[in-house]
Amino acid sequence: MDILVTYDVNTETRAGQRRLRKVATVCKNYGQRVQLSVFECRVTPAQYEALKAELVSTIDPKLDNLRFYKLPSPREKYFEQFGIDHYTDFDEPLII
Repeated sequence: MDILVTYDVNTETRAGQRRLRKVATVCKNYGQRVQLSVFECRVTPAQYEALKAELVSTIDPKLDNLRFYKLPSPREKYFEQFGIDHYTDFDEPLII
């Protein structure tokens, strides 16, 4: 399942800055950053539930915003990209 995770974390306090770092770190464990506060992730249903639980427990719902979008497949058919793109398709052969 392909999902898009977006977030807006209030960073006016040190606690908010820590939450922001934690949210980004959790997202990096499941996918790749495509914009500053946007991650594309390819997860199983179980991984999706784990990711969601971890992020929901990290944010402050009174100050922060977290959104999950389930993307239709195939990914390439439903989006357009303009400008710099650092996306890596992990289904393709990876040449290092």
